This record gives sequence, C-alpha cells and structure tokens, in this order.
Amino acid sequence: MEKTSLGRNLSLMTELYEFTLANGYFENGMAEQIAYFDLFFRKVPDKGGFAVFAGLSQIIEYIKNLTFKEEDLQYLRDNGFSEKFTDYLRDFKFTCDVWSVPEGTPVFPNEPVIKVRGPIAQAQLLETILLICMNHQSLIATKANRLVRAAKGIAVAEFGTRRAASFDSAFYGSRAAYIGGCIGTSGIKQSRQFNIPMINTMIHSWVQMFDSEYEAFCEYARRYPDNCTLVVDTYDTLRSGIPNAVRAFDDVLKPLGKRPVSVRIDSGDITYLSKKVRKMLDEAGYPDCEIAASNSLDEYIINDMILQGAKVDCFIVGERLINSASSPLFSGVYKLCAVEKNGSIVPKINLSENVSKITTPHSKMLYRLFDRETGKAIADVLTLEDEIIDESKPYTLFDPDFTWKRKEVEGFVARKLLVPVFEGGKCVYAEPCVEAVREYCSEQIDNLWEEVKRFENPHTYYVDLSEKLWRVRKNLIEEHKGVKK
Repeated sequence: MEKTSLGRNLSLMTELYEFTLANGYFENGMAEQIAYFDLFFRKVPDKGGFAVFAGLSQIIEYIKNLTFKEEDLQYLRDNGFSEKFTDYLRDFKFTCDVWSVPEGTPVFPNEPVIKVRGPIAQAQLLETILLICMNHQSLIATKANRLVRAAKGIAVAEFGTRRAASFDSAFYGSRAAYIGGCIGTSGIKQSRQFNIPMINTMIHSWVQMFDSEYEAFCEYARRYPDNCTLVVDTYDTLRSGIPNAVRAFDDVLKPLGKRPVSVRIDSGDITYLSKKVRKMLDEAGYPDCEIAASNSLDEYIINDMILQGAKVDCFIVGERLINSASSPLFSGVYKLCAVEKNGSIVPKINLSENVSKITTPHSKMLYRLFDRETGKAIADVLTLEDEIIDESKPYTLFDPDFTWKRKEVEGFVARKLLVPVFEGGKCVYAEPCVEAVREYCSEQIDNLWEEVKRFENPHTYYVDLSEKLWRVRKNLIEEHKGVKK
C-alpha cells in the first residue's frame, strides 16, 4: 500500500457541520441507523466527454487510520461538543461497507463512483475527506489524460511541483497525472513515494551562473554525462543555444563515449524552433538527441503544434496540468440515497428547483455494458442493488429524462463497476500499484469510442437507469411534489 499521510493526524480534516450532524444523530439515538451515501460528480472538467477517477488509495489509507486522539477530543469539547459524544469518538471503530469503481476508470456525471453503507454518524464523517481526495486527484488525472491524448503518442511529463497550490497538491497531483498517462514527474518525493519515474532537466539559472553559455553546458555535461539535458533558450536558441550545446557535446560527451539525452526549448515559437533545432542536431551528428518543449503548454497548444509539424519528443507541462488551469474545479458531491428501517431499504431523494440537482435514490449497482465484438463501451446503467442484467437477452436502454428515447442492445457484456473495498469496516480490497492503475486507465479509455474522447462537442455517453430504479425515482418525485396518481 502507498502510505502517504506522512505521519499526519487527519481525523479532524473535515468541516464543522459533519461533526455537528454526527453529534446530533448521537444525541437523538440515531447514530447507529444504517444509511447509504453516493459519491458522484455533476460535470466533466473542460466540457470533456468523461473524467478519470482517482484518489481511492488515499481514501483507503484515511479510513484505515481514522481514530481520534485525546487532543482531538479535547478540541471538540472546547468547541461545545459533549463529553458523551467525545467518549463515543474515543471508542470509534469504523464498521461501514464501502464500494468503489477502481482507480483509473473513465467515469461519467451522476453515477456513483463510491458507495457507502453504514451507521449514519460514521458515514457522515467521511464526506469531506472523500470529496477532497476524489475531487482533486480526479481533476488532475482527467487533465493529464487530455494532454496525453492531445500528444498522440508523444511523451508528456509532469513538471508542476513548483507551480502547485500546496504541498499536497503537488504530491498527490503527480500521482494523479501519472495515472492519467504522464510518463513521470520532476518531483523527488512523489517519485520515491509512488515509484513514479523521475524526469530531470536543466534550468536557466545554471546557465546564468557561468560567464558563458558554452562553459555552463560543458560543466553540466561533465557533471552529468549519463543524463545530459541542456536548456537552450536562455539567450538565443538558434544563434547560441544549439551551437553551444553541440560544441559541449563534441568537446565533453563525445570523448567519454557518451550521448546527450535531450535539449529543452522553453520560449518562443516552439514549433518553428523545434524544426530548426532538429535539423541542426541531425546535421551535427546527434539525431538521437531528443527535443523537449515547455512553456505553459496545454492540450490545445500541443494539438496545434503536432498539426503544424513540431519536432518535439516530449512535452513538459507544469502549471496548466497541476492546477488544471482551464477548468480548476471538480464537481463532486456526497448525497444520502437511502436508509434502512425494520430490515428494509427506504429510498431517499434530494429534490431541487434545479432539475440537474435531483438525486437518484436507493441503494444501487453501476453496470457498464461492452459490445461483445468490438469491446467498446455502449452505456452505463444504474440498477437497484439486487438487479442482474441478463447478457443473454436484449436490454432496453432509455433516457431517464426523455423516456421516449430508447435503444435495444444485444450481444453485450455487462460488468459491475462498483467493487467491495471495506466490508464491516475491514479493508477487503487488494490495491494495485500505481503503474498497474495507469495501465488499467489506458486500457479502459481505449474502450471508449473516439466520439466520446474528442475535445470539442464530445458525444454524450449515457448513464441510464433501469426500469425499476426509474420508477422508484419517479414515484418519489411525485410523492414529494404532491402529484396525484
């Protein structure tokens, strides 16, 4: 397991109202009533066709270490919570059931990516930390995958550590970017903690510290002959940067029998410059020296550069990845969907004047239907938890809002996406390493149609409801709105 809390006590890393509600349930004798919550999101960042789910590993770690120390309990008492309630927290033992889609899964709005069942006081306390982990890491994994898809097979490296909003943003952001498809990170701690490949480069201050660019390049090549990457735009890429780099390669590396790794261009018209640089390096006898490009890149700039024939072997992306600058919010929410009374599940719904905020009630299962011949994903279907989709029979998909829009599918494989993570508070999930998560992510995104993956006006991938679940939702809406049947 990837241990990432770094010794910090995160039990109070939540919002006051979570404890206020938990205390209220405790005082009213409701703390042990079983409730069901769904964690889902409402919109895909950057108006994309799908998001990449990430953050589960840190959620698991948090839950495993969810205990309250005496200083936590004293702080709560100092802020008005009763002795009885803090005694309850002192003996806290997590007993909930938790299901989740695996990390790296492409996911869509309004479908549960995590499902929690357990005593209401416990389930309520999970809300903030689940959202923190899922919202941030899913945001960065989704952005990284957009960059990787724009690069069309050319490597994308994450260099956002210095641009991140905080230590945790940099730390977990690197992991999420790697899941989304980046080849590695510039961050040492992230590389060590998560076993992510570490990517190195030179920066401009090294060049500025020497009397000449040539001297700076030579000294760097002497110090790092096996990993020599030179930044060539400190003064003038074509007039001095590349000529001095070639001289340093000839004078320092060649006598040692070494070859340069790459040169980096960080300013100017990189498409134009990369073509010129490629020709200069080839003519100088360094066709194997790669060209890395940086300078506030995003998926649209990368796409344009490729269309214009840029000779780039690696795109280095920092601020616009680690902060998802063009769309910096992930709209995750955590909503109550059912409770248990007298051994039966009672569905609950959250209505709103904003129709898009109406929740889907009941304890549910999430299926993904794959075409048996092509392997491509057809649609996702939410059912009641005990419903089974029979693959041997045609299945009717219908839009839950526009029910006349129907489609019958057959020859499909139905796969449950929600898998058990905790049962009765015990972790039953075998966590894959981050490399395996990254590979799984790539495989699952390959199963999406290209129309869903395009950047502009992507095809809407439907998350449908089963007939039984749709009727439960419809009946609850009518009941709460006073509709006569």
